[in-house]
Amino acid sequence: MRYDIQAMPKVLAVYLRLSEYPILARRIRERMRQELFARGIISREQFEAEVRAKAIHTQKEEGLSNPLVQESAEEWEERVRIIRDHLTDFYFALNLPYTLFEEIVRSVLSPRRPGEEIILTFNPELAPWDILFAQAEEYEKLPPEKKAKIHHHLQEIIVVLTRGMISDQLDFIALARTHFNIFDLKRIYQSRIGRGKIGGKAAGIMLAYKILREDDPEDPLPISQHVAVPESYFLGADVFYDFLAYNELFPYFNQKYRTREEIEASYPRIYHNFIQGHFPEDVVERLEALLERVGNRPLIVRSSSLLEDNFGYSFAGKYDSFFCPNQGTPEENLRALLNAIRRVYASTLKPDALFYRRQVGLVDYDERMAVLIQRVEGFQYGRYFFPAVAGVGFSRNPFRWNRRIRREDGFLRLVWGLGTRAVDRVANDYPRIVALSHPQLRPEMTAAKIKKYSQHFVDVIDLEENRFKTLPVAEVISSDYPGIELLASVDEGDYLRPLHFREPNLPPRSLVLTFDRLLREKSFTTLMRAILKKLERAYGRPVDIEFALEIVPDYPHPRFVVHLLQCRPLSSWEPQRVYQLPQHVSERDIVFVATRLVPEGVVSRVEYVVYVDPHKYDAIPDHATKYAIGRVIGRLNKKLEGHPYILIGPGRWGSSNIDLGVKVTYADIYNASMLVEVAFAGAEGTPEVSYGTHFFQDLIEANIYPLPLYPDEDGAVFNRTFFETSPNVLTRFLPEDARYADYVRVIDVREVAGGRLLEVVMSADEERAVAYLRRYPDDGRDGR
Repeated sequence: MRYDIQAMPKVLAVYLRLSEYPILARRIRERMRQELFARGIISREQFEAEVRAKAIHTQKEEGLSNPLVQESAEEWEERVRIIRDHLTDFYFALNLPYTLFEEIVRSVLSPRRPGEEIILTFNPELAPWDILFAQAEEYEKLPPEKKAKIHHHLQEIIVVLTRGMISDQLDFIALARTHFNIFDLKRIYQSRIGRGKIGGKAAGIMLAYKILREDDPEDPLPISQHVAVPESYFLGADVFYDFLAYNELFPYFNQKYRTREEIEASYPRIYHNFIQGHFPEDVVERLEALLERVGNRPLIVRSSSLLEDNFGYSFAGKYDSFFCPNQGTPEENLRALLNAIRRVYASTLKPDALFYRRQVGLVDYDERMAVLIQRVEGFQYGRYFFPAVAGVGFSRNPFRWNRRIRREDGFLRLVWGLGTRAVDRVANDYPRIVALSHPQLRPEMTAAKIKKYSQHFVDVIDLEENRFKTLPVAEVISSDYPGIELLASVDEGDYLRPLHFREPNLPPRSLVLTFDRLLREKSFTTLMRAILKKLERAYGRPVDIEFALEIVPDYPHPRFVVHLLQCRPLSSWEPQRVYQLPQHVSERDIVFVATRLVPEGVVSRVEYVVYVDPHKYDAIPDHATKYAIGRVIGRLNKKLEGHPYILIGPGRWGSSNIDLGVKVTYADIYNASMLVEVAFAGAEGTPEVSYGTHFFQDLIEANIYPLPLYPDEDGAVFNRTFFETSPNVLTRFLPEDARYADYVRVIDVREVAGGRLLEVVMSADEERAVAYLRRYPDDGRDGR
């Protein structure tokens, strides 16, 4: 039967059209309700309340005086269904056009009409997300031959949802649309609090996990069986805006245009105001529900700004993350979670973050901070919670201490416990550095050096004290620790003895974290190489990851599961290739020669050397002066902009321990061409390899070459006369800092070398770097 739609009320036209589809009508009406809810015509809660009220009214109209007795549960459900259908038709016909109704009908019918061309009957850019998900799910259910015909529609929907919910970076979208399906996006959607994007860090993890789950003939093993991601929840970037508006914090967002001194001076007050902020009630309720869902499992609250982990700018370590042990009462756990989120929000205005954005040309970008909340991976051991192994992995190895090492196989930094010690430069402690091409090869040769350059402290969550802690390894480790034989060796004085099984009653202080047995497990090293190579293939550039490792007992070998915590595409910077070191350089023209841990590259036309005397620095009795030296370096960095210069100084630049090296951040050094860490024999400030840390990421992004220099070793050269007797021109640039001239020397190379400049040539293959004075033709070329 045909009806004249134009000649009848719209609600009747809808009802009669639906009567033609007795089975599919239920799905059509569900789509109609999604439109009503998504467009704000009526909320789901209001709609269902009205359905119930009208159903009760119809019971009275039908003469039921005692409905609970007179009507069965099945009859009541049927009554509610009928009323729900009638109200759906009524509200839709009253508020929405009939053409939209026809579009819904066609989209529901399309999978059942194989000969009919499938047309996307709405604009995905304007459609509510519920409609996009429903339509895409219908497409995903199609048989392969028909799905191929609507692939372009499905791609468009995935792109629209990715851009609105995850990232609007074109490089990310181009990669994501080839890996994400609609069910991946729906899982993210359902785990999100708020309406905004989930941010770069969260996006990177979810995309990398999806890539690793896909089969690839180039994989040497089934990677999908060995990777996982922590249970994750996403606080959308719009919640950050709501927080700012709710607490009148928007005026602080012009901080990025202030001077460095103003930014640093005002940050403590800004931080205090953020910490005092309140959240909208609906956000608090969602977070309460989240805590109820995860129970008392420890959580980590992580920054996930829209700028983080994108293609070209990693923002490594610029924003903060915080552990929530989650062992208190529900009220205490909620307070801790809210406070951690406030602190993450406050970190958007940290001086170092603002200086980084200014340097990489993102200062005008309206930074929006999403938050990633994850369960901490690990297990309880005694009163402490932590993973067996955590670390960072790079798909390309920038750290060659032996000619056999292949850069393309990648490298790892491994620690026992929480991974914070793998990504930060920490005092008196060392991760295990692993070249994946030769996993058992290490920079240290003797037992004494292996013990010295091993991990001495461990980061854990103390479940009894409900807080994050750093403890000596000997206070936590024991010979009964699960998998101890893979992680530790026994100190026998002049040698280290491997553990082949758990030996009872070993003194904790005799256990040295070497990870030797773990690195002999080919299944582990092959897995890590495969993960890094697969991600590099997908991204089309080198990547780094952060991970926690689960060791599953099995026979004859343990099984390994890598829990992915982060994935970043790296800067595309490649070192300048060096074919040979300079020959026939006069001894008096050599400034220094380094012979260990040499990168590959050339730094040319160096005009200034900024030298912090290691011996004088070590003799400084107070921390205030040492801290001030770091600020002097920062001021010099600004003054020397446009003039190629290198930094040379004691121990560990950027260390958290100010006694081991000058405390600087990215904002203090970004104009430098090179950073040389000097370690004289007997000094406590032995340079730790920075490769893989957040500090190292800063050096790579700024094209700053890191180089350790051991002046007392065979083959090394350190021209003390040049460094200690050349005129100090510090006051030319910073007259107000004249009192620091005993510690900080600025050498004008052109002045002291008769118009010549400094060149540093580094050859990783020959494990040698030579800095020497040379004359350049006046060709006006830039020195980098």
